[in-house]
Amino acid sequence: MRRRGAQAMSTTLYPSLRDRVVFISGGSSGIGAELVRAFAAQGSRVAFCGTRPDGGRALCDEMVAAGHAEPLYAACDVRDVAAYQALLAQVIERLGPIRTLVNNAGRDDRHAMDEVTSEFWDDRLALNLKHYFFAIQAVAPAMAAAGGGSIVNMGSVSWMRGRPNLVGYTTAKAGILGLTRTLARELGPRHIRVNALVPGAIVTDRQTSLHRDPAADQAFLDAQCLKIRLDPGHVARPTLFLSADDSDGMTGQHVLVDAGIAQQSVIS
Repeated sequence: MRRRGAQAMSTTLYPSLRDRVVFISGGSSGIGAELVRAFAAQGSRVAFCGTRPDGGRALCDEMVAAGHAEPLYAACDVRDVAAYQALLAQVIERLGPIRTLVNNAGRDDRHAMDEVTSEFWDDRLALNLKHYFFAIQAVAPAMAAAGGGSIVNMGSVSWMRGRPNLVGYTTAKAGILGLTRTLARELGPRHIRVNALVPGAIVTDRQTSLHRDPAADQAFLDAQCLKIRLDPGHVARPTLFLSADDSDGMTGQHVLVDAGIAQQSVIS
């Protein structure tokens, strides 16, 4: 389903993104799928992975029908680091150096503190943080050899607001800030920029089916400075900017796209 923000997406084109190889994790649904659409519309050479083969294939067909180049899709569980790094190597071999990496895959499953086991904790960090680092490790050598590039790590304001029943997720998302700042410093001399894009309460099909109701929607609107519900298009547009050469002076940044909710008190 295309939502208001997605439909109103700016037609601004970034010349530096045309023909640039872009890889997006978790691209078969939600925010990731909108990222695939946005980069395909820029004329980028898009590759993405996800755990929903039906959604991935349908998105490829949608891009071809829209007149864009067909993206390269592969099913992959990013928690399997060896398989994931092998996939990234295959993308580089087939398309060339990945010049934009968007670390997006993750899940915000709810969980009470008392229910968390050691195995569940490790899985939350593997799903929401660990693969970010190992994807960067895999693509950085070819990215640097090609002259540099941009890495965008998808965060969340949930950790800034202390959202309850999400401690595994919020801990991982808080770690993304440290990862971003450290690797921005480490990779800067190789002309690789590393930034974090931090969404607020984004309306996706998954959020709608699991967590949305009129009362929750109103609570978010009351807490936000801007009285709009954010959708994946609101995330895709600044991701394009952070990926393009137009933002070539920005690295190590934590850019919030949250309608101002991080300024407000926690919603229970």
